Amino acid sequence: MKVLFINSHSADYVQDLTYSGLVKIFGKYNVIDFRWNKKYHVPYKKYPKNLGYTSNTVLSSIKSRFPFKFDIVFVGASKVDCFETYISIVEHIPSNIPVIFIDGGDQSKIGFDLSIYKRPELYEVATSKREFDFIFKREYLIDAEYAENVAPLPMSFNFDRKPILPENYKYDVSFWAVESYPLRTDALKLLENKFDCSDNGTCRNQKFSKYKRKGDFYLQELSACKIVLNLRGGGWDTLRYWEVPAIGGFMITQKPGIVIPNNYEDKKHVIYCNDNLGDLIDLCEYYLANDRKREDIATCALMHTKKYHTDCKRVEYIMKKISWLIK
Repeated sequence: MKVLFINSHSADYVQDLTYSGLVKIFGKYNVIDFRWNKKYHVPYKKYPKNLGYTSNTVLSSIKSRFPFKFDIVFVGASKVDCFETYISIVEHIPSNIPVIFIDGGDQSKIGFDLSIYKRPELYEVATSKREFDFIFKREYLIDAEYAENVAPLPMSFNFDRKPILPENYKYDVSFWAVESYPLRTDALKLLENKFDCSDNGTCRNQKFSKYKRKGDFYLQELSACKIVLNLRGGGWDTLRYWEVPAIGGFMITQKPGIVIPNNYEDKKHVIYCNDNLGDLIDLCEYYLANDRKREDIATCALMHTKKYHTDCKRVEYIMKKISWLIK
């Protein structure tokens, strides 16, 4: 399988995880990123902006381009530069080659992130030239209706990015998050002066660019928490939802309002709190007092993540969904 992967050079976690999974499944000589994306081949970005990095691919990514015949095309993101690139070449893509759109944006309407970036016409131009054969949607709402050629595609975890983790806990309860949704603000107000929150940095008015915990250190610090909280941000799907189980952590989370195939189960892999946060403090107190239950749930979550929610598993899922398109 030869893959042409049209991508955005700005951060897009679903896009980057998809690229990483494609390279692992099909090999570095069979997946061409267009336009060439430096962060996929040179390790100069820190976590999580290095989710798509694949080692030892600088030469192969250049050598494989000339000539390159492809069997499938991915439009990897609902971003302006990605769509501009796609529109510039769409008329040169043979009609028998399937084109797959990966919409990893925060908005529930397909392609609507382009409106947020003030370029809504790009989606209309692209689809007027050629309709996408299949679409994968991160924010695939449970209570919404989508066309038959649309399927859910949440984030995942790239275990190549998992660092060496600490063996001991440093913190009890953490929620290190920007206030990108009102419920997050409500949670931070609720947690003020509770547990060790004020000491570990669980506080209001944080900015992602000024996080003290970055790169591998962020995952190590997350692993040092007995309980990590997760609530929706700009979209339902958050990277933290996948990070915590992947590092063997215990998570209390709002249940996502999107479709997630093989999702985590309540009290088996994670703990789901009420949407109004009415039980949040009680749940934290209970699981702080019950180490064995907490650690058993975390262990099950890690196993479940490896079985269903890695970058490779996402690509296997993608290819199964579109197998009928590939000749």
